[in-house]
Amino acid sequence: MSYIDLSDHQFTPNGYWNQPLESSKPPTARELALFDQNGYDLTDLEQRYAEVNCVLAKAHREHRRALKSPWFTQPERVEGAVLNHSLLFERKGYSGEALEQLEQWAQANPLVYKIIRMRPKWGLDFSMDYVDRAGNVFEVLHWEYDGFDFEEVETRKQQLEPKLAAIDWDDAAASILKLKDQWHHLDFFAQSDWKCNYFGIVKERFKMVIWE
Repeated sequence: MSYIDLSDHQFTPNGYWNQPLESSKPPTARELALFDQNGYDLTDLEQRYAEVNCVLAKAHREHRRALKSPWFTQPERVEGAVLNHSLLFERKGYSGEALEQLEQWAQANPLVYKIIRMRPKWGLDFSMDYVDRAGNVFEVLHWEYDGFDFEEVETRKQQLEPKLAAIDWDDAAASILKLKDQWHHLDFFAQSDWKCNYFGIVKERFKMVIWE
């Protein structure tokens, strides 16, 4: 049985940063480059605001950084049901003096409106894979859920935690493998729907554009 452990990490309900940067110069175009319109990767400017608002932006896939915390964890495994990742994500909007600062800078650099128009966003991400010595490999469940309403996403989190924690993932993987002819030929979204139905959980919802 592949046990997983629920971490103690929780979402931060406050969706806004209000502390300004100690700078009078507008940000450069480079500081707003590679803007992630529908995910959680932070631009250089957002990382600066994270630091001044006392939040640690963590490395996420090499050069990318995000506000993330572990959701579920698992001891290291090399076969069977292996937890690929399980994370809580956040993206902040801006208020107070931080928003006033950004609005002033936007007059010199309109790219800053990319930051100003962002809505606070919270996300759940759970990815369980399966691999065995016969060469079978597939996603047992990869479920992502985003939202702009903290209470709604938090409710989903609380609903899913006991359900995911109670599953015998090795057993579930073996059962899904036996049913491969029902889902393997399906496209990405259809496979996701099939597995959500199998586990009795709400359908995924992600890639929501963050701008108002």
